[in-house]
Amino acid sequence: MGMLRKKYIVARLDEMLTDAINGSFIESDYNETELSRLESKFRQYLTAKEMSEEKVRAERTAIKELVTDISHQTRTPIANICLYTQLLEEISSPEMLPYVEQIRIQAEKLDFLIQALTKISRLESDMIQLRPEARPVSALIRKAVREAGGRAEAKRIRLYVAGDREDERVGTVSDKERVMSDEIRAFYDERWTGEALGNLLDNGVKYSPEGSRVTVSVKPMELFVRISVEDEGPGICEEERTRIFNRFYRGKNARGAEGYGVGLYLTRMILQREGGYMKVSSGDRGGSCFHMYLPKA
Repeated sequence: MGMLRKKYIVARLDEMLTDAINGSFIESDYNETELSRLESKFRQYLTAKEMSEEKVRAERTAIKELVTDISHQTRTPIANICLYTQLLEEISSPEMLPYVEQIRIQAEKLDFLIQALTKISRLESDMIQLRPEARPVSALIRKAVREAGGRAEAKRIRLYVAGDREDERVGTVSDKERVMSDEIRAFYDERWTGEALGNLLDNGVKYSPEGSRVTVSVKPMELFVRISVEDEGPGICEEERTRIFNRFYRGKNARGAEGYGVGLYLTRMILQREGGYMKVSSGDRGGSCFHMYLPKA
């Protein structure tokens, strides 16, 4: 092949790729040469790609509309069920009270599930854009521990941040820990990462026995800041550790407790969209430790 012919082919390929990137590629002419056949394949590929992208856009639009409809149409009925159930609890006889209480519990479960699935759908369809910023991890931890403190106290579970004094009340962060954590900064979205950490604390309290302990610790690393939540629950067997982050999956040791198997899935999704990730470790005799890795600031 002559030098001029090679230059022409390279130039034409470069032109075709440039047009493809700009979305303006069209087949200039057709004959039986190899270059012309290549142009024809490019046209077929780009046409199929454009149709596929259009289909994805249409599906995302449909998902957005469905999520909006579900969220809007179910909010009022569920709120009314919860309200009227509370009124029934006040006037029900002792014999009827357990049944009314079950109605309230199931309505609250349904409300939680719809909210969780709505959040997942919005994240998956990019309706929600996370905005990570460089922040101290201490604020994230203090808020999550404070919000989980009531549930921990109700179950007599000791909730600590590593470094706390043993004589402090549940949910308190000591001065020593505050100084240490304020110096550790990471990139994270305040609202959504707070929800992710809250899910881990909620699981730790939910699956740990009464009178046990849940510990939050922080460790700065070279590229990430690791936040760990360690509990004293039943643990997770090795073959399940790769599956517990799947949607609706629940380990065999967790099936006796309340839950839907969406919390860890949502937590992992939030961290991935911030450039972080999750890991879990668990001992054979019980106890689990979930690790959140946030990009270090």
